Amino acid sequence: MGDVPPAGYRFTGFTLVELTVAIGVIVVAASIAVPSYSSYLDRVRIAQAITDISVLNINARHYMIDNQVPPPSLAAFGAAGKLDPWGKPYVYLDLTTAGIGKARKNKNLVPINSDFDLYSYGKDGKSTLPLTAKNSRDDVILANDGRFIGLASKYE
Repeated sequence: MGDVPPAGYRFTGFTLVELTVAIGVIVVAASIAVPSYSSYLDRVRIAQAITDISVLNINARHYMIDNQVPPPSLAAFGAAGKLDPWGKPYVYLDLTTAGIGKARKNKNLVPINSDFDLYSYGKDGKSTLPLTAKNSRDDVILANDGRFIGLASKYE
C-alpha cells in the first residue's frame, strides 16, 4: 500500500522531456552569452590600457617639461612596475638613449615616435618591433608622440 498515492493526490515535478528541454535552453543561452562576455572583457581591458597609457604619457610629458629630456624609465615619475590589464608590465623605451633602431615601427618601417615608446603587449603578451607583425597587432600603443593611443591594428 506504500506505493499507491492517496485519493486526489497529483504527482508534481518535471518529466524527463521537460528537464532535457530546459537544459538545452540553458546550454544554448550559455553558448551565446560566454563569447559575448569574453568579447566585452577584451574591450574593457583595451580601454583600460588606453587610459593607463594616456596617463603615463601625460606624466612622461610633465617630466620632459621639467627636465628637458624624456624620463629614463617609468620609475622616474613613480610608475615603476605598473601592470597592464593582462598582468604584464607596460613597456617604456627612451629613444634618445636607446636609439631609433629599437623603436616601434609602422608598416613602412618608420619609427612611430621620436622621443619615447610606450605600449602594452596586449592580450597575447607578445610583441615585435614592426606593428604589422602578427604578435604586435593586439598591442596597445602610443604613437605620433602621443597623438594616437590605441590598438596597433588600428594604427595607419
